[in-house]
Amino acid sequence: MDQFKDREVVQAVLIADNNHFENFRPFADETSTALLPLVNVPVIDYALESLNRCGVEEVFVFSRLFINDLRQHIEKQIKSSCSWSLNMKVKIIGGEGCRCYGDALRDLDAKGLLRGHFILLQAETVTNANLIAILEEHKKNSKRDKGTAMTVVFKESAARLPTGNEVVIAMDLDNNRLHYHKRVDQYLKEKNFDIPMEIFINNSQISIHHNIVDPQIAICSPLALPLFSDNFDFGTRDDFIRGLLINEEILDSRIYVSFLSNNQYASTIGNWLTYQTISLDVINRWSYPLVPDMGICCLYQNYVFTRNNIYKSQKAKVSRKVTLKENVVIHEGSSVENGSEITNSVIGRNCKIGENCQLKNAFLMDGVTVGDNCRFEFCVVGADAVIESKCQLMEGFVVKPKEVVKTGSTLTGNEIYLDDEGLTVPVMKFLPNAFDDSDYNSSSDEEESIINGSPIPDDANIFLSEVIDSLNRGFQEKLKPDNLILEINSSRYAYNMSLKEVNFNVIKALFNLNVIQEADEKVLSAVNEVFNFFGIVVRNYIKTEESMEDCLAAIEECCLEHDILRSRVLKIIHYLYDKEYVTEEAILNWHNSMEKDSDIKNSLKQLVEWLNQSSEEESDDE
Repeated sequence: MDQFKDREVVQAVLIADNNHFENFRPFADETSTALLPLVNVPVIDYALESLNRCGVEEVFVFSRLFINDLRQHIEKQIKSSCSWSLNMKVKIIGGEGCRCYGDALRDLDAKGLLRGHFILLQAETVTNANLIAILEEHKKNSKRDKGTAMTVVFKESAARLPTGNEVVIAMDLDNNRLHYHKRVDQYLKEKNFDIPMEIFINNSQISIHHNIVDPQIAICSPLALPLFSDNFDFGTRDDFIRGLLINEEILDSRIYVSFLSNNQYASTIGNWLTYQTISLDVINRWSYPLVPDMGICCLYQNYVFTRNNIYKSQKAKVSRKVTLKENVVIHEGSSVENGSEITNSVIGRNCKIGENCQLKNAFLMDGVTVGDNCRFEFCVVGADAVIESKCQLMEGFVVKPKEVVKTGSTLTGNEIYLDDEGLTVPVMKFLPNAFDDSDYNSSSDEEESIINGSPIPDDANIFLSEVIDSLNRGFQEKLKPDNLILEINSSRYAYNMSLKEVNFNVIKALFNLNVIQEADEKVLSAVNEVFNFFGIVVRNYIKTEESMEDCLAAIEECCLEHDILRSRVLKIIHYLYDKEYVTEEAILNWHNSMEKDSDIKNSLKQLVEWLNQSSEEESDDE
């Protein structure tokens, strides 16, 4: 039993108040920046979900501003049994006398809550990195060097506009020990950096990095907090790093570096420009599995994910004459009227958008009302704001929550200045494409591959194999359908499958069952037998128009792989239509999406003509 008592609990600290909260005015005047909605989820939930997925067991959220708002949010999430609350304890702590990052860590040291090495990150950080692996490497390094105070995590920079998170460092290639650290001025006033000559004299292999960003992630040793407590001039993490680098011999403490790999995402929201950048990164799935359709912090599906990164709630009402171009998220309860066009935008819960509106790089929080003929570009609209007809919001304008913008108004930019320097807060603007397809493992590419019939990724292959095994066993042993649904859902969460992938693979698995694959000329009888037995399972997943099209896409791929199915595709689809597994509209949409002269499309010609004729006859009868 002693071995269990000695086990170190994995702990983490989230610093909830952004160091540059003034960058987020007017939002930051109302509540904590940690509660800023990022693709319709409070940004702190991304950090908590990341820690939960890494296996962190206890988190302390430190706040000095709006602590009650944060406490209410955390209590609400725990009460609703959100995913991170099931395995992780989260506690809100704060101090009225804390004026800065350093004061927060000194207060934590005084409270004595941290019992060993711990993960330290900003609550506004979004990452899918395996922080536990970095923690374990940090512990090994601490055994070799008892003076290890901190391991700082960096990420190679994407070639975008400066955000304030860029740094220049010099490190020892032999052991990754940090020797020089300088944050790059966001306004690019500094063109040159002076690195002390003794760094090169005293170390045989020094590597200089100028193309990296700091996502505000670090692993701290037990001696890190006492160092903050003993040095009251350490106001920020940069002060801590600078102080240790200057006084390494006096303090007998050292800092090491860890780099995230290309397939790991990490970035911190520090202003509205980085808010725009990270929102689009999440929508484009660079942060997978922290993506909209995976249900961040919840155990249910908020959105249906379709081509061009369109995420739409089934409870949203979008007119057929609305154009959703790419990178669009529309939450439940929202409506968009005829003639509107949306791209690179996020629509919150219960928003109302009128006719003939144009939204491009627009971020609307919950409850926003937009009148007809409005044009939004690079703007943020606070919760419950009302934008009357014929308004234009451009060039980074931020509308306060509950504000009313009168008809015909044109608002551009934000007159927010920092200190007395006359430097405006960075606002949203056009962003160059930052990533090539090779930079990250994008799940959207995986789903595109599934739709187009090209090889699916390893996890999806494993998931499909497990579903086939479950269904084969269920058919042979006549297991209850409810138990099979539980098995499929368990595999889904184990391999981070989206609902779209589950729909597709469940149908594909059915047509790959032994009873169908071995049926030869009696394949139609086998299909009937399988769907009679697994009807409850199929209807559990295939119940919306989108899921029906997933079902038909899976059948199309199976027909391409098996000649016997391709030769019977007309009768198979007609059977599914008769049994009401798929609707006429789903079949017609699927048929229209196929390549012009494909064999399967031609095979279905007779059925499609019959469906169209039936529709015309019904119209005549009416």
